[in-house]
Amino acid sequence: MTIPTSFPEDLFQNLKQHQQTQLLHWWDDLNDQQRAELTGQIQQINFEQIQRLYSTEGSSKAEESPAEKAERATRPATVIRLQDRAASDAESESAIQAGNQLLSEGKVGAILVAGGQGSRLGFSHPKGMYPVGPVKQTSLFQMLVEQLTARANKAGKPISYFIMTSDATHAETVEYFQQHQNFGLAEENLYFFKQGTMPAVDATTGDILLEEKHRIAVSPDGHGGMLAALKNSGMFEVMQKKGIDTLYYHQVDNATSIVCDPEFLGYHVQRNAEVSVKVVSKRSPEEKMGIVCDVDQKTQIIEYSDLPPHIAEQTDADGNLLHWAGSTAIHVFNRTFLEQIADNDDLLPFHQANKKVPFVDSSGTQVSPSEPNAIKFERFIFDVLPVANTVLVYEIDRQREFNPLKNAAGADSPETVHAALCRIYSEWLTDCGVSVPEGADVEISPLYALDETELKTKIASDTQLTFPLYLGE
Repeated sequence: MTIPTSFPEDLFQNLKQHQQTQLLHWWDDLNDQQRAELTGQIQQINFEQIQRLYSTEGSSKAEESPAEKAERATRPATVIRLQDRAASDAESESAIQAGNQLLSEGKVGAILVAGGQGSRLGFSHPKGMYPVGPVKQTSLFQMLVEQLTARANKAGKPISYFIMTSDATHAETVEYFQQHQNFGLAEENLYFFKQGTMPAVDATTGDILLEEKHRIAVSPDGHGGMLAALKNSGMFEVMQKKGIDTLYYHQVDNATSIVCDPEFLGYHVQRNAEVSVKVVSKRSPEEKMGIVCDVDQKTQIIEYSDLPPHIAEQTDADGNLLHWAGSTAIHVFNRTFLEQIADNDDLLPFHQANKKVPFVDSSGTQVSPSEPNAIKFERFIFDVLPVANTVLVYEIDRQREFNPLKNAAGADSPETVHAALCRIYSEWLTDCGVSVPEGADVEISPLYALDETELKTKIASDTQLTFPLYLGE
């Protein structure tokens, strides 16, 4: 193939070297705007990396599979169980003080993963915009931002929120925040950065696919792509300038997550961990949760889809699940640790997934395959665990802290999240001595009270309240 008209020669030589000139097959049919879009996409691609990932030597095909690793999995060695914390009030209180100290020094930032759409909920917007408040229909975004703000107010220092979006959610998310004045969060403490993408390649040939004649087929590079996104967007530099050295990572679909939980932060610091992870006790071997385990003395997470049933079903002498620790995707990271991994591209592996990817074939026909035809490449943030020197595993009460929104009906649905929020708020009121009717709708803004302890300072035991109840600032 000869170099097409008005296409940069250096880019063409790069395509030629990596046998990807098929991307220019329709160049002569494109208008100036389409040519500019395609050229821009091509400039962003690391063709050497794609070639290496597709080849057997450079891909995860050549490595030991997660299922093989699972055969050697043991329970995590460094773990704080719920009952351990309940049995030691002094240790728990010490951790809370350490976490609050960190917050009061302004050393904590929060990362919110918000790249997903609400498609599975029948909601054609970013999932963070989904209304979950039992009374006011407060969105996930607002609930989490109000928590962060309330925590910062309590600490007396601002907490910066770094929100990772995707191509699919970025523009609408930013606009949504602007329309609502960032839910009260100061502009200088709110940062949006976009998750990267990786091109999809033909599973048989390794050719990068065209979604349209002028557009390459790409997909998000996984939550592990956060590290490159933080680096490329300059967010690490922002954190350094602000003196942020500890990062609280959580996902947008969990309305009951305790944002910047002081106790969790405190244990992380006291145990000198580089990474900490919150876990819950799995309900059953079949529950679709990655397990936190040790393999060859290294703590890591094995995805539920990679866990052979006979391993998932293993029990200890007391009949309890051997691999009980389900990952909640809530972490604390040392910033310098993440920076080191971001600077060493080989430390975080890419994983391959065979998927059905629509494409334009050599005749210009739009093809929607009925079987997987392509390979997508993505990284997982939990793959940083085995790289860390010290990992802390911290069990939480799933009823209080882990109520994700994933499905339109059944488990992890709007109905279960609604029930969980009402239950939590009702328990707080009951602890205050307030009588709450069974099944009552209750919503308490974090700006009114972050927890039951704060609520007790505002509501007397003989207070008469009307339900449905909303308590705001």
